[in-house]
Amino acid sequence: MTNPEHVLVVGAGLGGLRTVEQLRATGYEGRISLVGAEEHAPYDRPPLSKQVLTGDWEPERTGLRTVEELENLGVRTHLGLRAVALRPGEVELSDGATLYADAIVVATGLVARRLPDQPASVHTLRTLDDALALRAQLEKIGSLLVVGGGFIGAEVASSARSRGVEVTVLEALPAPSSRALGADLGAVAGRLLTEGGVDLRTNVRITGFVDGGVALEDGSTVTADAVVVGIGGVPDLDWIEGVDASRGLLCGPSGRVEGLEGVWAVGDVASWDGHRSEHWTSAGDQAAVVARDIVGEEAPPATVPYFWSDQFGLKIQLIGRPDGADEVLPLHGTGLDGGPIKGTVAGYLAGGKLVAVAGFGAARLIARYRALVADGADRAAALEFAATL
Repeated sequence: MTNPEHVLVVGAGLGGLRTVEQLRATGYEGRISLVGAEEHAPYDRPPLSKQVLTGDWEPERTGLRTVEELENLGVRTHLGLRAVALRPGEVELSDGATLYADAIVVATGLVARRLPDQPASVHTLRTLDDALALRAQLEKIGSLLVVGGGFIGAEVASSARSRGVEVTVLEALPAPSSRALGADLGAVAGRLLTEGGVDLRTNVRITGFVDGGVALEDGSTVTADAVVVGIGGVPDLDWIEGVDASRGLLCGPSGRVEGLEGVWAVGDVASWDGHRSEHWTSAGDQAAVVARDIVGEEAPPATVPYFWSDQFGLKIQLIGRPDGADEVLPLHGTGLDGGPIKGTVAGYLAGGKLVAVAGFGAARLIARYRALVADGADRAAALEFAATL
């Protein structure tokens, strides 16, 4: 398909927005429609757990494009409408309407993962409305219980502490953020929480909810003025029949969905060549590839995955893919040995090759390692390079 008449993008988050922008950037002049489940125009999600939650930003500042700006791009918007069914060449919406297109891009993102029997009073954080509801709570409470010590949970904890709220974080694993960073650097992330004044409890198993808190496997309870569950998200794919949402949509290297003719996927819902990335930069990178594939152009050069998280005054950064690494290689700083966290940088090796680098408050250093990760430098080359910085 080189000249589709109508491209329908389902999902008005970052991935969907970047897809329509990239389509126009290629010179595509056909019709584009953008469907979004929320009534808001496309907005940026990373500030929700940080600047919005702390009150430093008002919600308007998160906006990426207004409806008027999208109209000027020649994009017709359908906001406040969920997709409820996908059929060949068509998508049915929650108002009963059906949109027809010869190219469909799925970019519906995630929905917050919930615990069994989670009460409605317990917060999650995925949307702008979620953030504003939690912010309103933070303005009038003295204590917060956060279930989940991953990046979102840690950012919520950091924002709450900045407002003077006492915070307890419950994490099921031995170290927070270890799914993303591994056990060694996860322990460093844990120190960042405790040094920030958080009561961090790891290896905790929750058995249910009680009034104002949770019950634990050991028979104890933990309560607070408010509770937020931050245990990740599930791809929003229940509207597509026969799809295992936990795996995402299986795609090839150009984002084409396997088994679905004329359908592409970008962002959190997409598993490209076995990798499903929930990172901000990946959505934009994938959108550029998909847009060019739709119009029959060559894909842009491959990029190195990148992720960041702002917590307690430090930026945690990760480039590459650490999953599958079999060795952590200290490169800078002494955080892995109990020293100061700021300035700590470590590499991840798989089979002796550098596959990722992570750092805490070391932005200048992290940026220098991008080429080495892209090239799969060996252990000796990584150490030699580190010695020059």
